[in-house]
Amino acid sequence: MIDITDKPVTRRAAVARSRVMLSAEALDAFRAGTLPKGPADEVARVAGILGAKKCAELIPYCHPIALEHVGIEVEPIEGGVEVRATTRATASTGVEMEALTAVCIAALTIYDMCKAIDPAAVITEVRVLRKTGGRHGDLVFEEGEQ
Repeated sequence: MIDITDKPVTRRAAVARSRVMLSAEALDAFRAGTLPKGPADEVARVAGILGAKKCAELIPYCHPIALEHVGIEVEPIEGGVEVRATTRATASTGVEMEALTAVCIAALTIYDMCKAIDPAAVITEVRVLRKTGGRHGDLVFEEGEQ
């Protein structure tokens, strides 16, 4: 791991997004809460929070961070579902990896719960949208900028 001993402790935040593209039939079942495995939005929220908390166990060089907040939003969009994660901590290193892990785990959960209806579902557009705090200050990545 990188030595962060001399990095200042600052308030850090990150927002990340992923999307799961679904067939019309799977999206209708998602919206109605009638997927065979149950309400995917609720399960994905819990899975995303767990993913953020387990980030340092899954990504070899990530520092364990005491997260102060993990928020997961799961919303149907045209052609699928969008997941957004917001992470916050007061630490010597950023929390974007935790936000990215959260949206990936939430998207995988949605995929798992929808695959019986739509085995061709696609996870796409995993990206950081914003991060604040730390050496680079506040960064906002607009659509298509990364």
